[in-house]
Amino acid sequence: MNTTSSIDSQRWRTFRPGVLPTVMLVVLLPCLLALGFWQLSRAEEKRQLLATHEARQQAVPITLSALECESDPGYRQVRLQGYFDTHHSLFLDNRIRDGRAGVEVLQPFYDQPSGLWVLLNRGWLPWPDRRIRPAFVTPDDYLQVQGWVYVPPGVGLQLEDHESTQSWPRLISTVNAQKLWQQLGRGGYAHEIRVLPGPVSLRADWPVVAMSPDKHTGYAVQWFAMAVALIGLFIYLGLFNAREHRHESSHHPA
Repeated sequence: MNTTSSIDSQRWRTFRPGVLPTVMLVVLLPCLLALGFWQLSRAEEKRQLLATHEARQQAVPITLSALECESDPGYRQVRLQGYFDTHHSLFLDNRIRDGRAGVEVLQPFYDQPSGLWVLLNRGWLPWPDRRIRPAFVTPDDYLQVQGWVYVPPGVGLQLEDHESTQSWPRLISTVNAQKLWQQLGRGGYAHEIRVLPGPVSLRADWPVVAMSPDKHTGYAVQWFAMAVALIGLFIYLGLFNAREHRHESSHHPA
């Protein structure tokens, strides 16, 4: 008898996982591992994002003219001088703070030194009764304002905003500064700028990331644990089925 075939036959008698567990292992294990490594990569992305935010928050604010020359403007601080347009305000809907529903108030701000408009996010307001629009006050004098550039990390599902049929202030679901400047026929900066806490800000405590790196790492550990559990179950079934098969064979006459 061929020695290799004899060894393979012996191994098969001691390990018989079955067709269904084998298929489940082949299909599910790569998925679980891929999800775990994806969560680890997301955790690293968030760490880099937080490091960039921290470094740029410590930097000296630059002018809007200098900001326009930046190829990577995210989180850079900028100083503005000018005044608000009080007639074309926007409410960014479905913003939650401390379990309460509300909106973020965005208004055009004319930066006089650069001659450009910017869409300035002044922060959050509660909106407990949707039958009544939130009330806020806009300074109408010449102002000096500091803020930082917010560049969204990606474009997800966007709902259509029927802005042309709304009166001002308009309710929106996503921020699109360029679209606003096109509607108003103005030259403006392409990204939203979020004000730093100060005289013109409302509640300006935006989270840098929606989910922390540690949480992504925790999810990765869960996916890897499920992969280990799947392998363990596969091995257990293989040994159990082989033992049952040997037990049945021992009760049959030769």
